[in-house]
Parts: sequence; C-alpha cells; structure tokens
Amino acid sequence: MHNFKELKIWQQSMLIVERIYLISKEFPKEEQFGLTSQLRRAAISIPSNISEGAGRGTDKDFNRFLDMTNGSINEVETQLLLAQRLGFLDASEELDQIYKGLDEVQKMIFSLQRNIKNQ
Repeated sequence: MHNFKELKIWQQSMLIVERIYLISKEFPKEEQFGLTSQLRRAAISIPSNISEGAGRGTDKDFNRFLDMTNGSINEVETQLLLAQRLGFLDASEELDQIYKGLDEVQKMIFSLQRNIKNQ
C-alpha cells in the first residue's frame, strides 16, 4: 500500500486537473453537459485512479489502476484535441503545459509499472 499524496505522479496529475478546470471555463455554455463535463470527469479520473490503486492491497491491483490512469490520459488528450478542432481552445502556453504534464505522467506510469513488475 502506498501513500498516494506522497506520490509525485499523483501531485502532477492534480495540477493537470486544476489546469483543465481553468481552461474549460471558457468553453461554450451549451457544452456544459457535453465536452466540458466529459473532459473534467476524464481529468479527475487520472489522480483518482492513482489514489484508488495506491490504496489497494497488492501491487497487481495498483498496476491495474495505473493502466486505467493511462487510458484516462489518452481520453483527456483526445478531448483537448477535439476542443481545439472545434475552436473552443487556441494553442497557448497553458495548453502546452497540460500536454507536457500528460506526457510526463504517462512516463511516470510506465516507470512505476516497470518498478512494480521488477520487485
């Protein structure tokens, strides 16, 4: 069992969620229950899956939740790309930071999974 709040991967993913909330505030009102909601839920699932997996009794369970986290990262990235294509988001430093953060978290997932497997 791991203390999720001490995991850098969880801390980084929480920053991503905060950024997602800030940029999605600017989405059109008619997207409140569409893309805005879906994007926020997918982003929230990243640190949520990390914390849930960390609280499981086995590394095998933790690894499974890390796999789900990776899927959520891909979902968030797809939704951000769609928001750009629909004109809800413009290229910006903030958006670049989100993409970089997502990449960093994915790399941390792969590294953590490798470490779990090699124990």
